[in-house]
Amino acid sequence: MADNARARKLADRIQVVVAQTLERRIKDPRLGFVTITDARVTGDLREATVFYTVYGDDEERAASAAALESAKGVLRSEVGRQTGVRYTPSLAFVPDALPDTARTIDDLLDRARLRDEEVRQVSTGAAYAAGADPYRKPADEDDEDGVAGEGVAGDGPAGDTSAEQGRGSGTA
Repeated sequence: MADNARARKLADRIQVVVAQTLERRIKDPRLGFVTITDARVTGDLREATVFYTVYGDDEERAASAAALESAKGVLRSEVGRQTGVRYTPSLAFVPDALPDTARTIDDLLDRARLRDEEVRQVSTGAAYAAGADPYRKPADEDDEDGVAGEGVAGDGPAGDTSAEQGRGSGTA
């Protein structure tokens, strides 16, 4: 079993070799504008998955997939020749879903921007339900312990007695 670093190095090399071979040696007219985006190799280095994208419509994608399948033997021979590994991995070509995923994410972000704009338009001129500052404030800003006043009993606001004033501070 090979280590992951070796498998990653081999995958990177396979990606480069396949891309160069497609550009220089494969002359299939069905092959469109193909970009090799990634390659992954199994842990035993026996199978390689090559991810690709094709610029164009569905018809061009299907034609390019057929061209890659027919050129698989030439590409595998070239990978074996240029990598020098004991066993040349078999190649499997998979269309990369990354462009479609990116397009979907862009569409979702556009919809979110439109909804944010709708909320922004609805909220213009609206007032808060609890007023501008919904937090309760003590009656006297200077007093931290809730006691309304200091001094003689009955001296507080509205004729509070000293027992009522003491409730907020924890004394009886």
